[in-house]
Amino acid sequence: MDQTTFPTDGKIYVAGHRGMVGSALVRRLQKAGCQNLLLKTRAEVDLENQQQVQDFLLAEKPDYIFLAAARVGGIHANNTYPAQFIYSNLMIAANIINAACRAGVQGLLFLGSSCIYPRLAPQPMPESCLLTGVLEETNEPYAIAKIAGIKLCESYNREYGTDYRSVMPTNLYGSNDNFDLKTSHVLPALLRKFHEAKVNQASAVEVWGSGTPRREFLHVDDLAGACLFVAGLAKDKYAGHTTTRLSHLNVGTGKDVSIAGLVDLIQKVVGYQGEVIYNSDYPDGTQRKLLDVSVLSELGWNARIGLEDGIAATYQWYLTRT
Repeated sequence: MDQTTFPTDGKIYVAGHRGMVGSALVRRLQKAGCQNLLLKTRAEVDLENQQQVQDFLLAEKPDYIFLAAARVGGIHANNTYPAQFIYSNLMIAANIINAACRAGVQGLLFLGSSCIYPRLAPQPMPESCLLTGVLEETNEPYAIAKIAGIKLCESYNREYGTDYRSVMPTNLYGSNDNFDLKTSHVLPALLRKFHEAKVNQASAVEVWGSGTPRREFLHVDDLAGACLFVAGLAKDKYAGHTTTRLSHLNVGTGKDVSIAGLVDLIQKVVGYQGEVIYNSDYPDGTQRKLLDVSVLSELGWNARIGLEDGIAATYQWYLTRT
């Protein structure tokens, strides 16, 4: 059983606490007994504004930072808003990491994404394949910003002796996900499509792409547990997790499913009885994206929430908001 030794008695800042990942971290920290959470909305502190971030962290001086704030979206959103994706995510990472160091914050956990790995990376993808090939074109701007975040943490550790860590989660889903059909990721988009088709008694549901690509999905509550686990690791244990001394850890389930298989599960959970039509005019993206999670598993953490159970819980959450 994975257990965290992360101290919850200090002042902990969760950047992006209203998002899917940030809100899961808040729930997990509260469950662990943390009573001094530092939470700020965008209206209170604009994380893309360097001066506001510096003033905020110098005044508050948190003991630890979980950097979960980000601009995120699926293939359509990444293709439509590439400038917004690279700019926002670069600024958020650079502003918080630099200001944290200036404020004397020694501990920070940066959350990245599995899209940092090359388009033709070996499957499953180990941490060591970072920067070994060309990125997937559909989300390159976002990926570059996340790679920059990893390298910021690594560089500040080298130059200033901080203990800034990075985790690279696979595709996430769960409570507080984005269900907007134009900007969401594949799983919440499909959940909404099938739900609306059921409610409207539609005869068919169109699924973008061929259905053949394979993806790995991690429930956000599992990720929150992994974040506390990684943050609680002894510094030497984290730093020595690979012989190549990479400064990030993959977080996933170690299992993938085809998009068609995902569709079958969602159709079952929702209870939709109609036809499914795959539209191959839409891009598939990378054919397979599965993380090698052996390092984190050896350290003592493994995902616990099965995909069908996680989809069912997410659907129930969605139903309470529709």
